[in-house]
Amino acid sequence: MKFLGWKQVILALAGFALIILALIAAKAVPAEALSQVIEKAITKPSGWRNILKESTPLILLGCSVFLALKVGLFNIGADGQFVIGACAAVVVALNVPGPVAIPLSIIAGILGGALWALPVGLIKAYRGGHEVITTIMLNNIAGFFTFYLVSGPLKDPTSQQPSTASIAPSAELPNLFQQDTFRINSSLIFAIICVLALWWYLKRTVGGYEISATGQNVNVARFAGINVNKVIVRTMSASGGIAGLAGALQVLAFEHRFYGNFSPGYGFDALGVALLAGGNPLGILASGTLFGTIAESTSVLSRTGVPKGLSYILLGVLVIVFAAYRYRKEAQRGTDS
Repeated sequence: MKFLGWKQVILALAGFALIILALIAAKAVPAEALSQVIEKAITKPSGWRNILKESTPLILLGCSVFLALKVGLFNIGADGQFVIGACAAVVVALNVPGPVAIPLSIIAGILGGALWALPVGLIKAYRGGHEVITTIMLNNIAGFFTFYLVSGPLKDPTSQQPSTASIAPSAELPNLFQQDTFRINSSLIFAIICVLALWWYLKRTVGGYEISATGQNVNVARFAGINVNKVIVRTMSASGGIAGLAGALQVLAFEHRFYGNFSPGYGFDALGVALLAGGNPLGILASGTLFGTIAESTSVLSRTGVPKGLSYILLGVLVIVFAAYRYRKEAQRGTDS
């Protein structure tokens, strides 16, 4: 069975040509750029350390967006929920002494993200407000609100930048493995567990079935006796909770403080991660790692003078080609049936 037609092949080649032209426009030699990526990002332990660091929040946020997509919602607000979760986690970590700060900070991050997403679910379920509008608005509110906090009430008096103080070493998530410049933080385990738990929940539980049924057809789900409004509110809040967990782990594992403009746009990249995973949440592990690899590769290239914005071209081409492949695949299935 052929799923990849000549149009998709042309699209892939055009995307590859676009990347080459972007490198040339940036005054880079494509072969040398590729060599730099392989040498410094793919084959070096420090490169994989950074890839795993970038991939961890993308995998978690990919789970957040994927869950919302399954119920038929576009959680564009994952970035804001990520920021709120991170801010809530750092507040707890700075005020609770000892190792107990870790679980309490994680819980605070989950609750922060879930509560930030709750109004979106309520407005969608009971007033029909579009979640894209409400989540974008809440993203802006989250950004401005947390920037105010780190510029005022939460600001470290010893810092000239809008930032909190660093959390205590006892509140930091430990590394699972560390040797020279390579290390794996335990937050990666949280990300893997989250993917597996999401797969199990959606495939093996009644709640997961209700989410899938609601996402496929709201009217049919309602006719089958499913409380659609409750499912929407619950799923949106859970999606926000996962995004908040990602923010909490980012603080505890990598940043160890919270500062203005905390997110580099992970929540928006997570849309691509979730879409690239297709219909299987297990695919989030691969797509999140791929996005993390692209992010580290463009960081390497930026040190040679290539604009870091090249990553948006790479990610855009990747998503478009994959979407075209999936469209062809679904069309072929419809023909066969």
